Amino acid sequence: MPGSATVSETCLPTPDKRASPMSDATYKTIDGNEAAARIAHRVSEVIAIYPITPASPMGELADTWSQRGQSNLWDTTPEVIEMQSEGGAAGALHGALQAGALTTTFTASQGLLLMIPNLYKIAGELVPAVVHVAARSVATHALSIFGDHSDVMAARQTGMAMLASGSVQEAHDLALVSHAATLRSRVPFLHFFDGFRTSHEVAKIELLADEVVRAMVDDDLVAAHRQRALDPDRPVLRGTAQNPDVFFQAREASSPFHRAVPQLVQAEMDRLAELTGRRYSCFDYQGHPEAERVMVVMGSAAGPAAEAVEHLIAADEPVGLVTVRLYRPFDVAAFVATLPSTTERIAVLDRTKEPGAVGEPLYLDVVAALAQQWDGQPPPAVIGARYGLSSKEFTPRMVMGVFDELALASPRRELTVGIVDDVSNTSVAYEHHEWHEPESVTRAVFYGLGSDGTVGANKNTVKIIGELTPLYAQGYFVYDSKKSGSRTVSHLRFAPDPIRSAYLVDEAGFV
Repeated sequence: MPGSATVSETCLPTPDKRASPMSDATYKTIDGNEAAARIAHRVSEVIAIYPITPASPMGELADTWSQRGQSNLWDTTPEVIEMQSEGGAAGALHGALQAGALTTTFTASQGLLLMIPNLYKIAGELVPAVVHVAARSVATHALSIFGDHSDVMAARQTGMAMLASGSVQEAHDLALVSHAATLRSRVPFLHFFDGFRTSHEVAKIELLADEVVRAMVDDDLVAAHRQRALDPDRPVLRGTAQNPDVFFQAREASSPFHRAVPQLVQAEMDRLAELTGRRYSCFDYQGHPEAERVMVVMGSAAGPAAEAVEHLIAADEPVGLVTVRLYRPFDVAAFVATLPSTTERIAVLDRTKEPGAVGEPLYLDVVAALAQQWDGQPPPAVIGARYGLSSKEFTPRMVMGVFDELALASPRRELTVGIVDDVSNTSVAYEHHEWHEPESVTRAVFYGLGSDGTVGANKNTVKIIGELTPLYAQGYFVYDSKKSGSRTVSHLRFAPDPIRSAYLVDEAGFV
């Protein structure tokens, strides 16, 4: 049955100002890559790496920590191995897992594509593992080092569970949920967050204490993983070639494991909430309890979308927002239950383009979910929109433009958001909307040249204010792909409350 949650019950998770129930809160100002890598290093024994932008800092940090002798939860130093390609890193990941080691890797874009053959094997063999991805554009008509979901969407058929983070705090928290849930479910996880927009955003977050991580990682499940390792003293047969008489049956045998993943992930999220006060769901709803128009997003778009929804609700607009966290397996019942029963129209926003398809991946999942599960006729009408390819800006004004389209008598089925499309005429007008950030937020913009020290100085400023004052701090840095000598722009925000604004500053109080 579609749900009907209230606004107060359904706020997106934000850093809790209270101390963690298990320990005094420790705040640190770090970027999304470090937020994920801190967890990965603490719960791994082998880390196979190969650098690729924008995921490289995760491997670099893990390597640095191991070189310093920094230990994991079990007082051993993770072995960090740099291979000669991402394919090699995935092969090392697979081999270490078969030997019973807790193993992880980091990648993006073409690097993830090179791992796909091994990901099929790892998922097919039901081996617990986590691959952390700073999601980035896959090269098509041109190469781009910037972020969207085209790489992770290319891996959605592998059988990996896919968990999306939308902020630096979430990259930290859901990295731990991924490592805990993969041990419990035996299904490997692909934990991803938006390249640059989250991976390189510097923000003040509450760190997970070692006792919280220990409470989430079950040593009995670690021991069970060890027992399944290949061992000449306990021989088992794996990696066979099968004929038509048994392959289909064996392929279907994994279905119960995948069906169990959503419930297990939610259980780990609930356990994290008990330990930290930060609550997540596989699908989170925010908005009017009787919303008629609802937007569905995944990743860092949730921040600006949430701000726009709150603005529209204050203007008596019956709108809502569903943030997708567990994308694979897609829990149809949980998704439909998240929607208010009053929902009439839905806009699904995808951060990828799949030429020739009926619609983008998340759009197709939503349409199928409503066809299967919606109780009542007719189900809500659904439109699809593409946004944010190659880190193109996505702002609250754009969200309002999509809601305007949903309110039309005959909304278009396919939209593009954030560009002017005068070829196919699919773009949404949004410039007429007025939007101002709260007065409580201090905003500053610094212009510089690549390698002149401006970005480094501003990162230090964000960290000083974030760690030495009660304020929350955010820094995002716009680089040109030409790097050294080209223009850089540093966008800084400081506020007494957590900052969700995952878009550039356009009303700076200081330049």
